[in-house]
Amino acid sequence: MSLQTKQLRIGIIGLGVGEAHIAGYHAHPDCRVVALCDQDAEKCRRLESVYPDMTLSQQDSDILTDPEIDIVSIASYDDDHYQQIVTALEHDKHIFVEKPLCLKREHAAHIRELLNQKPQLKISSNLILRKCPRFIELRNKIQHREFGELFSIEGDYNYGRLHKVTEGWRGKLDFYSIVLGGGVHIIDLMQWLTEDDIVEVFAYGNQIASRGSQFRFNDLVTCVFKFKSGMVGKMSVNFGCVQPHHHNLNIYGTKATFTNQMQGGYLYTSRDASVEPRLMEQPYPGVHKGDLIREFVQAVIDDREPAVSREEIFRAISVCFAIDESIHRGPTKVDYI
Repeated sequence: MSLQTKQLRIGIIGLGVGEAHIAGYHAHPDCRVVALCDQDAEKCRRLESVYPDMTLSQQDSDILTDPEIDIVSIASYDDDHYQQIVTALEHDKHIFVEKPLCLKREHAAHIRELLNQKPQLKISSNLILRKCPRFIELRNKIQHREFGELFSIEGDYNYGRLHKVTEGWRGKLDFYSIVLGGGVHIIDLMQWLTEDDIVEVFAYGNQIASRGSQFRFNDLVTCVFKFKSGMVGKMSVNFGCVQPHHHNLNIYGTKATFTNQMQGGYLYTSRDASVEPRLMEQPYPGVHKGDLIREFVQAVIDDREPAVSREEIFRAISVCFAIDESIHRGPTKVDYI
């Protein structure tokens, strides 16, 4: 029976953010979540009564190798993504994966190779800022030339949740990158908004905010970019900031400027101080963790590329790898995978 005529069966691995994926799948009438997996036995026991119609397991292989499961959501710890993606592809699963795709360039290249061998399989990643209504409207304005020619873009991934690395699972991994784990959202947003490629990066990092904790890696990374068009950009990934989670964004064009602040999003169309900026009233963030999933399911059914395509996933993660490399070696050209 073809995927177009049967109800798709879904398995979800990782029941932190992965639990939010359930609603995303159930928003589509042609799929059903049938299996959940988490390595935490207590969490599995607790969720048995919450999801009595789903099979719960602590072994990811129960989902990854099950021939009856069509789509796998991977929302496990970052260092588990690579092997789970490989196993899923080997067993002909479509994949929706939380960022990052993986933690190493060679692993990303291997995933790319496997996908090239099985072009019928769909993969997408939860780069959810694309679903923010305010950013969607901003992209429309850029495409309609309301900003004129773009010459600079700035973004900050201000996490504001230092305890996630000083006390949580991220600080227990052999390697964790805040660029891959958080900054990838801003990288993808910048390239999606501008439809421009980052070609070179220069980054610095430090570990002042988390000093003395279990976390052994940079909790702050700041970098500047050169885009293919000649536009320049900059980004900070800041896990130690003392403020609520927020995505700062500034876009500068020859006709307009946009700034996304804690107080709201403002569009400036004049250099005259007496001319008030226009408040962009579209919601921010205005998204649910599972909002990209319904479209992904439809892409599987229609046999087309998802909204976040495989090319865009590799485009964003290639920039992230270059940023992490640049911290140690200075200006670095982006080598797209």
